[in-house]
Amino acid sequence: MKKLIVILLISANISYSQTLNDLSFGTDSTFDVISWNIEWFPNSNLTADYVETILTQLNADVYALQEIDDTTLFKQVISNLPQYECYFKSSYYGGLTYVYNVNTVQVNSKYEIYSSQPFWNAFPRKPQVLDINFNGDNYIIINNHFKCCGDGYLDINDSGDEENRRMQAVSLLKDYIDNNFNSKKVILLGDLNDIYTDQTSNNVFQALIDDNINYLLTDLEIAQSNNLNWSYPTWPSHLDHIIITNEIFNDFQNYNSLIQVIKVDSFMNSWNNYEQNVTDHRPVGLKLNFSNLTPIIENNNNFKKKSKIDIMGRNIKNLNSSGLIFNIDESGDVEKYIYY
Repeated sequence: MKKLIVILLISANISYSQTLNDLSFGTDSTFDVISWNIEWFPNSNLTADYVETILTQLNADVYALQEIDDTTLFKQVISNLPQYECYFKSSYYGGLTYVYNVNTVQVNSKYEIYSSQPFWNAFPRKPQVLDINFNGDNYIIINNHFKCCGDGYLDINDSGDEENRRMQAVSLLKDYIDNNFNSKKVILLGDLNDIYTDQTSNNVFQALIDDNINYLLTDLEIAQSNNLNWSYPTWPSHLDHIIITNEIFNDFQNYNSLIQVIKVDSFMNSWNNYEQNVTDHRPVGLKLNFSNLTPIIENNNNFKKKSKIDIMGRNIKNLNSSGLIFNIDESGDVEKYIYY
């Protein structure tokens, strides 16, 4: 009991001292892609400064953003980050936006799909494609913001039903990927405004779930976990997703690759501060790691064998957890891992 109390006291001191300067995600040895709804940027007169700091600290190679309202202000933010450039289809309204690191990413092309009137029902915001090269590999990223709302029930006989419209969007995107990027590394992401965990009859993602040979819902375990880990905690629900094609499966299965809802609010003292001054969505990050992690091992005879624990003394059941993780064996050796 005494040992657990010590861990909790240390954790409390660290937690309360965290600021945005302690926030991190991307690294030089990984391909890092983040999807983030910034809720009609800007939310307040502090939003621009906060977003600039968050983008800098997260250090992703590609950001796929949704709900950029003031494009002029957002361009000013990106102009303060010399390693990044941004892309808007429209000069007066951003909506869907890409920000990418010009030092690590080579952009081949960027364009919209399903932009004509017959597809407006399925796509109130046209999907944006970013064709890039990273470290010699070609990737296709498709940024989306699906229709919101609904009652949770999919009415297949009503094309205006919100769930039906999202199901149409999923089906059309799957068709587009199958027909145009059959052997490409594709990352489908965005604020998809629905959950993975609905029953089959109401699940708008069922076409992708059924085709698990070709598609992987990387954040499915997050959706199935405690709601404290979700991207939209005020509902609460997990609406922001990253889906990959089978060409990326091996990279994602690398021991050090991960998918994570990045709890930026934890670095801003409170959820209220984050929601009022930044957004009501947390970013979701995909890290593809191409190198192996070497643990740091220390001898500490004060510990007995336990499960993996975090700095709060809680058992870790999977590798989706972030931060400092302790692996303790019978001999008292402690392996320390830092997961971002």
